[in-house]
Amino acid sequence: MTRQDLGDGRVNLLATWGNPRVLYNTHLDVVPGELPVAIKGDRIHGRGAIDAKGQIVSQLCAIERLLAAGHGDLAWLGVSGEETDSEGARAALALKPALSGLEAIVVGEPTNLALATGQKGFVRMRLHCEGKSAHGGTPWLGENAIHALCDWIVRIRALPVPPAGELGIEVFNIGTISGGRAANVVPDHAEAELTLRQIPEGTILAGIRASKPENGRLEILLDEPWDRFAILAGFRHSPVPFGSDLPTLRALAPGAAAILAGPGDPVLAHTPLESMGIGELVQGIDLFEALGRHFLCAAPQAATAPQAATAPQAATAPQAAPPVSGPARKES
Repeated sequence: MTRQDLGDGRVNLLATWGNPRVLYNTHLDVVPGELPVAIKGDRIHGRGAIDAKGQIVSQLCAIERLLAAGHGDLAWLGVSGEETDSEGARAALALKPALSGLEAIVVGEPTNLALATGQKGFVRMRLHCEGKSAHGGTPWLGENAIHALCDWIVRIRALPVPPAGELGIEVFNIGTISGGRAANVVPDHAEAELTLRQIPEGTILAGIRASKPENGRLEILLDEPWDRFAILAGFRHSPVPFGSDLPTLRALAPGAAAILAGPGDPVLAHTPLESMGIGELVQGIDLFEALGRHFLCAAPQAATAPQAATAPQAATAPQAAPPVSGPARKES
């Protein structure tokens, strides 16, 4: 067991068996908002039940099964900060020498047991509009920045949504808006923050830029590219609406298959209703065990998987599965 101190009270934990070919990973942290832990009927309730304490239990139980069956060459990595700054995932890249033989990185997140086809890009931006101050009793002497920003937002909301692609639909959310100095002063500045979940076929960012007013400015705060994950025969696949640490962690082994999957319904993540059925937990163990066997029962070799891309590419069609729905997650 290796303990990696992040220097701020948070840690990463790495356990290895043999020369790891399969790395299981999920995160140790949860979102704020305490929920009482309880088992009611056949469901486990509490913060982290699916995101991601339930993933930890499922992965470790799957590893226990694989070891009992005589398989080795495994590793489990728990990282901190996935729900906030992803600092744990970045720090974990220093563990690469201990994981040089990886053929697969299996990240646990609630996906209703389907393998994610990939991960949307994440763009966080700020819309600025400048105006000219004037007395509220003579607004014609000023230029109202809030009016300009609202008009820009109206044009953004009217943008056509591109058809769903292999990573799902492209969506945006206007999360904050502010402006003005006082109710009786024509505002000379207004701004709003917007997040975009981008797909390879996406057109919304171009539309936001094209609809910018003369007194507007677009500031990109964060731009994380979309990514495609491995398609494995015999497993269900589906788009997911959230982000994860997997694009960062795949730098541990760029040639390894990148897999995102796990038990639990993402609709319940980050909500007061977060819970997981005991049957789902068992199915999660089965899934992670099957993924381990998929690679461990094959001859050791350099795995191939779709890599991160900067332009749309043709991809193997995944098996049909109901899309994983639910609110977008953290900024990752």
